[in-house]
Amino acid sequence: MAGLPAVRSRALIAVLLLAVAFLAAGCGSGDDSSTGRDLCSPPGLSAASAAPTNLASSASAGPDRFTTASSVPPQSIDIGKLGLITPGTLSVGTLSDAPPSICVNAQGAFTGFDNQLLEAVAAKIGLRVEFSGTEFAGLLAQVAGRRFDVGSSNITTTDARRQLVGFTNGYDFGYFALVVPAGSPVKGFADLNSGSRIAVVQGTVQDDYVVNTLKLDPVKFPDYNTAYANLKSGQVDAWVAPSAQAEGAIKPGDGTAVVQNAFSLDNFAAWAVGKGNQPLIDALNSGLDAVIADGTYARLYTDWVPRQLPPGWKPGSKAAPVPQLPDFAAVAAEQQSDDTAPNAPKSTFQQLRETFFDWSLYREAFPDLLRTGLPNTLILAVVSGFLGTVIGMLLAVAGISRTRWLRWPARVYTDIFRGLPAVVIILLIGLGVGPVVKNLTGNNPYWLGAVALALLASAYIGEIFRSGIQSVEPGQLEAARAIGFGYTQSMVLVVIPQGVRRVLPALMNQFIALIKDSSLIYFLGLLASQRELFAVGRDFNAQTGNLSPLVAAGLVYLALTIPLTHLVNYIDRRMRTGRPDRPIDELEQATITEGR
Repeated sequence: MAGLPAVRSRALIAVLLLAVAFLAAGCGSGDDSSTGRDLCSPPGLSAASAAPTNLASSASAGPDRFTTASSVPPQSIDIGKLGLITPGTLSVGTLSDAPPSICVNAQGAFTGFDNQLLEAVAAKIGLRVEFSGTEFAGLLAQVAGRRFDVGSSNITTTDARRQLVGFTNGYDFGYFALVVPAGSPVKGFADLNSGSRIAVVQGTVQDDYVVNTLKLDPVKFPDYNTAYANLKSGQVDAWVAPSAQAEGAIKPGDGTAVVQNAFSLDNFAAWAVGKGNQPLIDALNSGLDAVIADGTYARLYTDWVPRQLPPGWKPGSKAAPVPQLPDFAAVAAEQQSDDTAPNAPKSTFQQLRETFFDWSLYREAFPDLLRTGLPNTLILAVVSGFLGTVIGMLLAVAGISRTRWLRWPARVYTDIFRGLPAVVIILLIGLGVGPVVKNLTGNNPYWLGAVALALLASAYIGEIFRSGIQSVEPGQLEAARAIGFGYTQSMVLVVIPQGVRRVLPALMNQFIALIKDSSLIYFLGLLASQRELFAVGRDFNAQTGNLSPLVAAGLVYLALTIPLTHLVNYIDRRMRTGRPDRPIDELEQATITEGR
């Protein structure tokens, strides 16, 4: 038992370190100089930019083959015939990490130019909007599978994407920006070669551009902030990104710059709609023309993405008026002339500190992490852990059954769910089973995600139980049978309890894994109030362009898992050594002696 104090000391030290981290985050210096403005708030006219002059020579806007000639009046729209998942409500799948187009603001609401414009369009045709966050890689599939009515994510239309979903008329255009570190030999797209490490966000049209147009193999990331962080740290040589996201991400002193742009070839940004749902496409086109005509489009565009339109392009149908926008080129020139002071590049240590250890951002993130992220993480982990334990016990009993009709299905189930990646299982359950039970779940995949985690965990828990049961000495079963118990009674009353007791530490480890795996539920699309710890941290990361909120989320995970880890160690030690001997009190010893 000599090691017990040392173990307890290490646990105490770990808890104290966490407490210091929380205290530092809550009582930091409050210096917000490194955080800059909220990227998920409208930058306004002061952020105006002219059309880029450094366009790649090979880029040209092709013919417009898809914009409709006109649209129907909004008052003629019958919202009962739009094929909505929920009558009167437009269910929208969107992202939270691509400001200023789409993001979650500091109040936990989905916003950005694309989403605010969509809300204005929906209001014109008499619909309310319900946003859910998801990953871009699965967004179009979720729209096609009727998980969402509409996909809103500054989606550039391509012929390949039109095979999967339908699109409205365009409401925005897109440049591809090539971002490189200062002093880089890369001055344009033509300088990229097979030896260049080029960052893109997986599944985006920039990914397609690098692969199919430039014929290069990019480094793929899940979101824009991670891609840009890798560029700043020197892990990649260049970043190909949407112009709006690139300009919003670059801050003074980052030591990076946009060196060239390419126009989104013969395509535009539009909202995705289920293929074949032409009434909804027509309704959204009608609402878009209406908000262009009444000036709402110009106001939102000026607030969120004040950049000069490319020559010959305008939003909406061909019959829609041209938005009356300010002279962004003149405003941008004036802003540039006023800001002549150069910004010295930040040192590597300063960038590291500001990127990961900005205490003011820790202080901002913790309330939402504890109020929204922590309860959802615990709910998902506890529910999936309970269901997984019940199913796992059934699998273990079936796996050691004498009946092959129980044994073989249990083995097949275990092999499948242990062999498939967790994300695949979650998507199969959420997107495959979701449409079948949408009347039961209200088309909300939150609990389906918990079920998917339970099915995944049950395969591992079943094997844990099976190994524990089979580790019990055969003599235990024989002794139970000798005193008159049947086989089932012997297993239930004697063998299984001993086996479960032996694997309690392994079960606790599996529960710790479930706490971390709960972050994968975000792939199914969740409301802002359903975000777990990692999703909350990532949303703050998108708002600020800083990775400190993700570190803050990691600290909360540590606060959950470290005590559980030491509880596992304590249980394991007690199982192996038993209860320590307690010295007998002198008075008690005397009483025992006198009794003899």
